[in-house]
Amino acid sequence: MLVALISASPGIRPEAKKRLMANIRTAAHAAKRSGIAACLAALVAWAAVVPGRAQVGTHYPPLAEYLMPRDAEIALARSAAPPDVSGRATIKILTESGYQAVSDGDNGFVCLVMRGWSAPTYTPAQFRDFVYDASIRAPICFDPQASRTVMPYYELRSKLGMAGNDPDQIAEGVQAAYATGQLPRRDAVSFAYMWSADQNLGTGIGHWHPHLMVFAPYYENSMVGGNEFGSPLPQVSDDAGTPFTVVVIPVDPQLAVRAAVVPAQETGAAADVDGAPAGAPAPSYPHGSHGGDGSGSQ
Repeated sequence: MLVALISASPGIRPEAKKRLMANIRTAAHAAKRSGIAACLAALVAWAAVVPGRAQVGTHYPPLAEYLMPRDAEIALARSAAPPDVSGRATIKILTESGYQAVSDGDNGFVCLVMRGWSAPTYTPAQFRDFVYDASIRAPICFDPQASRTVMPYYELRSKLGMAGNDPDQIAEGVQAAYATGQLPRRDAVSFAYMWSADQNLGTGIGHWHPHLMVFAPYYENSMVGGNEFGSPLPQVSDDAGTPFTVVVIPVDPQLAVRAAVVPAQETGAAADVDGAPAGAPAPSYPHGSHGGDGSGSQ
């Protein structure tokens, strides 16, 4: 199924497609040759590499578990970027029908809180099932270019997930939308802030470094230095060699931004974990910039 999916994809470069399919066939051949013992060993190794990953389910919890109180979600979305950026950004929140704007900005940035449906479309394969992790809260603030060309991709993934599609079906939907022009072409590099001190990036990961997301179509990890996955160095994190490639660049933990009014139980992550300081700055915004949306402005 996965080999056929990758082979049919119009969005993956031939060399990356060939490598992905070769890896899948090699793993399948080894499993067939070595039997159950090899499968068990692979599962043990997988769980060791991604702590807690084995606890992620393969069915969707109720949609209510993905939703948040409006004011808490607005505050968490604004914590994605420095206050001088997020305070002037458009804010979107997740509703039962998808993301909706609740506050219009004037700088071209758009901030929202991504859920598990923001998981990679192709690789790393072990993170694709994060779509089922209702605890994920990933505040992000897209720059103007990414707001036009990248955000629709994440919104589509979210809608497909909310409709009950599994990771393979989400990938198929994304591929079809990109091939037919329903999703914007990614012809330039863009970026987004993910600086929230309150982010929860998934079971076994939780809070990670504040970082920049660089959307660099068709990049490979070797192009940014070949740095180890999960290290505090620039690295390709998602979908290498495809139009949807993500490069993450960790930044100083002291730059983490604390959400103004978000209860800890809403994010599933403590604000002072992994270097996000207890004194991380809370957003402060120009008076009246929230337009009375109740997001905790000072």
